[in-house]
Amino acid sequence: MGEFREAAIRCLDPHGFHWMRYVEWGDPSNHRVLVCVHGLTRNGRDFDHVARALSDAYRVVCPDMPGRGRSDWLRDPADYNYPVYCTDLATLLARLGVETVDWLGTSMGGILGMILASMPGSPVRKLVMNDVGATIPKAAIERIGMYLGKDPPYDSIEALERDLRAVSPFGDLTDAQWRHLAIHSARQDDHGKWHFRYDPGIAVNFAAVAPADVDLRPYWSAVHGPVLVLRGETSDLLTAQTLEEMSRRPRTETLVVPGCGHPPMLMDDMQVAAVRRFLLG
Repeated sequence: MGEFREAAIRCLDPHGFHWMRYVEWGDPSNHRVLVCVHGLTRNGRDFDHVARALSDAYRVVCPDMPGRGRSDWLRDPADYNYPVYCTDLATLLARLGVETVDWLGTSMGGILGMILASMPGSPVRKLVMNDVGATIPKAAIERIGMYLGKDPPYDSIEALERDLRAVSPFGDLTDAQWRHLAIHSARQDDHGKWHFRYDPGIAVNFAAVAPADVDLRPYWSAVHGPVLVLRGETSDLLTAQTLEEMSRRPRTETLVVPGCGHPPMLMDDMQVAAVRRFLLG
């Protein structure tokens, strides 16, 4: 099935309810479900290529996390945190009506998958972590902090796309792929200006703590199922050393994607084939 469906669920945060929207690919009655969760400032439409490619085998569900894409912005920016995200995703899993899911997470979405897969009784069966690992270097956090929440206005979608290309080491994408990412990353305000489609308020918690190395190894060591870890060849967020350390965990596979940094965008056949082999193998 090559086309997606749009849906939404109402989730509860500390200050009220909000809508989390998602797209779904494949047979809606398929009990084999793949949940795909995006990075910090991205959205669920980043997964269109891989979701379409896997929709013959999976019901693929790609949410926009709150404050991103078409989902609601939260009333209090302090609520942009992992406990709220995990609660939202648990609500989504309940809606899907299946006992287990596989998980594909890019950057923040990979961290969320790792957290959920580490919990007792987790429904996560197989986990793909796309360019994120058990430790996150201070330098990568500082780089992200340089642009997060700035929200500059653009006169055109083309200007926004130029900036997206300039700051995103996604690798050798086609013009059509860059345009796809730009269109789904953009919103137009009442004055005709274009902005990146996320709430600048997500920077509040990010900026509240001084940059430092982040140690997620307690979650990583508790993950119970098979894991595939992808790394962009020049990624600063998942270092070669961290990848090597993670590879020592039983039932862990790794793949370095050449020609890109953080993160690989899963928009070429080689990357998709690797994910498919792991998930369906």
